[in-house]
Amino acid sequence: MKQQWHPNPEPIKTNDMAAVAVGTALWAVALVVLLIFRPAPENEWWLWTCATGVGFGFLGMWLVRRPRT
Repeated sequence: MKQQWHPNPEPIKTNDMAAVAVGTALWAVALVVLLIFRPAPENEWWLWTCATGVGFGFLGMWLVRRPRT
């Protein structure tokens, strides 16, 4: 039995900048909370995880904003 061919659907229009900004803001809030309520010394990697999330968030915002060629 031969399957029918269906055309690809149109891409969904999304606000990528808003999605990346919300994720970055959540990482920043987590970082501030952890800076206020310091984790135990064996869990200080949580701070670096949040800082990395914020850093990659800013990188993601830059990548989303740059023109596509």
